[in-house]
This record gives sequence, C-alpha cells and structure tokens, in this order.
Amino acid sequence: MKKSKFLVLSCLSALLINCKSATNIATSEIIKPTVYTVGDSTVKNGRGDGSGGLWGWGDFIGQFLDSTKVSVENHALGGTSSRTYQNLGLWDTVNNKLKTGDYVLIQFGHNDNGSINDTIRARGTIKGIGDETEEIDNMITKKHEIVHSYGWYIEKIVKDAKAKGAIPIIMSPIPRNDWKEGKVPRNNTSYGLWAKQIAERNNVTFIDLNDKMASKLESFGEEKVTGTYFYKRDHTHPSARGAAMAASIITNELKETNNSLKNHLLSNVEVNLPRKKNIFLIGDSTMASSNNPNTIGWGMPFPQFCDTTQVNVVNKARGGRSTRTFNFEGLWDAAKKEFQPGDFVFIQFGHNDAGNIDKAKYRGSLKGIGNEMQTVARDSSITETVHTYGWYMKKMIRETKEKGATPIILSLTPRNEWPNNMVERRTETYAKWAKEVAVSEDVFYIDVNDIVAKAYETLGKDKVKDFFPQDHTHTNLEGATFTASIIAKKLKNSKEIGLRGFINLNE
Repeated sequence: MKKSKFLVLSCLSALLINCKSATNIATSEIIKPTVYTVGDSTVKNGRGDGSGGLWGWGDFIGQFLDSTKVSVENHALGGTSSRTYQNLGLWDTVNNKLKTGDYVLIQFGHNDNGSINDTIRARGTIKGIGDETEEIDNMITKKHEIVHSYGWYIEKIVKDAKAKGAIPIIMSPIPRNDWKEGKVPRNNTSYGLWAKQIAERNNVTFIDLNDKMASKLESFGEEKVTGTYFYKRDHTHPSARGAAMAASIITNELKETNNSLKNHLLSNVEVNLPRKKNIFLIGDSTMASSNNPNTIGWGMPFPQFCDTTQVNVVNKARGGRSTRTFNFEGLWDAAKKEFQPGDFVFIQFGHNDAGNIDKAKYRGSLKGIGNEMQTVARDSSITETVHTYGWYMKKMIRETKEKGATPIILSLTPRNEWPNNMVERRTETYAKWAKEVAVSEDVFYIDVNDIVAKAYETLGKDKVKDFFPQDHTHTNLEGATFTASIIAKKLKNSKEIGLRGFINLNE
C-alpha cells in the first residue's frame, strides 16, 4: 500500500514538473517582444517584395536581430505621412497589438511635405512640432478634419506606445540620392530636426539615420552610390543594398545607446540580399553573341537596356540552331538546368526551322504547331523523331514553367527584304505559329517580327540597309542594338510581363 502511494505521489510530482516546464515555455513564447516598424515606403516599399528592385530598411532589420528573442513585423506603408498613417487606421492596428516590452521603430517625413488638402493625396502636415492646427474639409475623404503638426503626430505614436509599456525609437528620414557639389543634402533643419526634438522631449531613443547614412553614401561617392545603393530612376527609394545599409546603420547606432533593443542584436551579420533574377535568351544567331561584327544578335547589346544590379542576362542562344536542333543537341537541357523560380526565359526561333528535315544540317522542323511526327535516319546508327515547330516550342514552355520560371515567346526577327516596299513579315508561318503557341499555352508573346518591321519602315530602306552589311538576315552591332531597344521598349511598356522595373531606356 505504501509503495503504491509512493508511486502515485511520484507520478503527480513528475506531472507537476512537466506542467511547470510547459508553462514556462509557453510563458516565454508569450512574453517574447515584437519589434514593429511604422513608416512610409522607405521603410517598406510596396508589398515588401522588392517590386521594381525597390526596398525599405524594415525589410532587412530582422536580419540584424536575434529571432529567438524578438519577432519583427513591418507595418510601414508606402505613400503615407505621419498624418495619413494614423488617419487610415494603420497605427491603430499596431497600437492594439502592443504589449509591454515591445518596440516601435518610427520613421516619417518623406511625404509630410505634401499638400495638406487636395484631390490627389491630402497627406501634408503642418511644419514643426508645435500645437498649431488647420481645419479642413478633406477633398478626398469628404470629412471635416483637424490637421496637426508633424511633431504632434509623431508624439502621439510615442505616447500611445509608452502607454502600452512599449519602447518607441525615432529615426530621422533616410536621405535622398540627390547630390549637390559632392554632398548629400541633410534634413537637419526640417524633419530630421523635428524628429530629434520630439525624441528629446519624450526622453526616447533617437537615431539620426539621415545624417549617418548620408555620410556613408558620401564616403563612396555619387558614381558608386547610383546604381548600387539607389537607382538613377529613383532618388528616394533604395535598392536592396541601400535598404540593408540603412538597417545596418540603425542597429550600429543602437549599440551606442542604452536602449534595451541592443541586447537582442546579432554580431557579425552577413546580410542575405535577394537573389538577382535571370533573363535567359534562347534562340538562334539573330539573338546570339558573335565575334563576327557583321552577325551580331540582338541579345548581345540587350544587357545595356537592363538594370544589371537587379537582373542577369544569360545569353544561351546559338547560331544556326532551330527549335529541333537546340533540343536534339542538348542545348535546351543544359540551359534548363540553370533556370530558377522567378527567372524569365525568352524563346525565339524560326529562321532555321525551314531548313532540311532529312538532310544535313538536319535542322528543319515540321510546319505548324500540331503533333505530326516524322522519323529521320541521320546516319546508319541514329534515327530521330522530328516534331513540328510548335511542338518544340510548347515543350520548352512547359518545361520552363515546371522550373518555376516565366516563359516569353518572341516571333522571329524580320529580314531586310522589302516586297512591295514593305518589310517582309511571316504572318502566315513562323510569326503566326509563335503567336498560336503562346496563346495555346497562355504565356506572354512579343511580336518582334511586326514591331521591328514597322520601325524599319519608319527609318526607310537606306538606313536599314546599313544594319545588314553581310546578308538579309544578320545585323551588325548598330542593327542589333536597334532591335534590342525596340524589345526593351516593349518590356518597359508592359505592366503584365513584369519586367518594366528592370529596364533602363536612358531616354
């Protein structure tokens, strides 16, 4: 009986210990603080996925923090000011989640300088940190509104956070990539100053991100900064490298404060930047690189129209190939091994598909896009099943999709032939079949044949003749660059394809 009681007590004791341990684990998870970021597009651009190559520092700050000790939530929204962020209820969403020990990283200012009342944004705030107000009937919301100063809105976030036991940290707005006499202008007499004054008035941590980052940029110089940390087309929103730089400055500055967030920082951080997307070019000599100055494919100059800080252009095109031989020779399989999710694959054939089917060079494909086949004896030991042009194109499309990449079909380039004073089109053969394949497989299609032919007709025969010094099919570098620019313009103007943010036209 005593032994039985002892066993019962032992079991109960073990159960209590296990329950206590489980409770401690659960409690540890519950009290794990969260680092919230609130701000504009320089904190989180778009959906925070690097669309167009633009990022916010809030997308990288988590890499500098110990995820076993804190969580990170980026609640910034592009286009907002300190005023509209609160009017839209975005701050309420964060405030309602705050608990004791959380952190709130605050950065506004880029949009606060806008109009106080208009039909476009109505997001401006009164300059300074005072208690001045302006009553308006908001032209967008159609509501009566009392507009306050920039400092008033920042201070409201600070006070709300403190009331919840959270710890606010204020940043001055990141600098713009807008150089004057070799220097990056500061905002230390406007929003940077006012952010600092609010921090001092409320006894909270202030990080002069504006000045620290401007100094860092100046140490590199404008030429290195533009194209690496910012893009020429946008002086406000940084690249991934620029956003990561801002995040690293914030965390380095935190180390010099008495803010408890510094206890959750990692040491010797190697930032993981987003992988560059690849644009693969699959085709024949009219796309391929060449050492012959009279046979340059448009793929050779094409990279000059791309933002190569965001994308790599990988030219796998090979002269003399058709859809059939590109597959038969293993060129397609070799290229396909390199495709990764998110990449783009341009596929353009047709010039060589009209060749011999059962004679050397054995590169002709069957006409059309159907499933017809023909068995060909290439020599005494090799037989080959030849398919249609469309069959090979569909095969490449489907296998591209299987790799998670995006296939884009291009019709073949036009030749320098002018029947009836019009550039020849192949609207009844390869251009037609390329389009039919794209439609049947539901992929993007660019009618290079037609858009380049129209551009040739605008230039006129004499000028176009200079593009073709060797024959009517292959261009020199000038002609190849002209074709590449036409394709780049098409990509830049297409929202659906998803490459417009990677194209630089330098116009």
